[in-house]
Amino acid sequence: MRPIERVNLIGKIANMLQQDMTYSRIDAYLPAFGIACPDHHFDINFSKRLYVEKLLSDQSDEVILKIADDLELDHSERAKVNIIPTFWKQGYFKLFISHVAKFKEKASELQNSLKIYGISSFVAHSDIEPSREWLDEIEKALHTMDALTAILLDGFKESSWCDQEVGFAVGKSVLIIPIKKDLDPYGFIGKYQSIHADGKKSVADIAKEVFITIVKNPKTSNQILTIFTNLISNSTHEETALKQLNILNELEIIPKEILTQMAEQIKNNSVLAKSIKFMDETKILLKKYEIYTLEYKEFTLPSIDIDEDEIPF
Repeated sequence: MRPIERVNLIGKIANMLQQDMTYSRIDAYLPAFGIACPDHHFDINFSKRLYVEKLLSDQSDEVILKIADDLELDHSERAKVNIIPTFWKQGYFKLFISHVAKFKEKASELQNSLKIYGISSFVAHSDIEPSREWLDEIEKALHTMDALTAILLDGFKESSWCDQEVGFAVGKSVLIIPIKKDLDPYGFIGKYQSIHADGKKSVADIAKEVFITIVKNPKTSNQILTIFTNLISNSTHEETALKQLNILNELEIIPKEILTQMAEQIKNNSVLAKSIKFMDETKILLKKYEIYTLEYKEFTLPSIDIDEDEIPF
């Protein structure tokens, strides 16, 4: 990105956030892209626009472009790379699943099991429409992925495609999650902690471990937690929201600002706010982090004037 394009794009982002968000919402939003926000703002005279510009000034072009795309801002780089392909589910974490062709059915099962965690997965053998050039689709997925998982079984090491996909992830410096099936992690993959997919584990178990790995990694933690809590707070399906809330409750630690933002969004959710069970479970979770913004108001029945002469006894 040319310097003038970068400066102009940062300005567009700053203007939009200034118009649409408070300081606290900005501080909850930017960490989703790995940007650390200070505990206090730089100067009381700083506007929200200048505050955002200061935070973005040291970020990479890739981060700036990701924020611009998330905000759906027009920019020249969007046309060049086609940043958000249609196969990614909007508002979800984007995970590329690298695998050999004979494992495509299990890879598709993993793709389905990851949806509950707010993870949209690209499985090359099922996600590419026959009318499109499949190499172009894989390239789009690699350019726009947030992380890559490599299913290591016989034939993976010999596949030039799989090796190139992993190499792309290494060059892009995204999180790589090896899933050890028949093959030990090797080369660049060897430095990453692998998930062991032995015969005792179901695909759902593997999906859960992939989610936990993404949550624990500093590169992706704030992003996946923001995405996941947004899914919960904007859900219109009580049962699904309760399942996801239970998943959230099992995590060791969640940034307080992300939970606070979730609580504020739940207040405006006409479906969840009416669910006593969901609200009770949410308050239990929030109480662990000393967040009390969802406390019920006390309601009393209105008094009714009764004419004593009408009492039948």
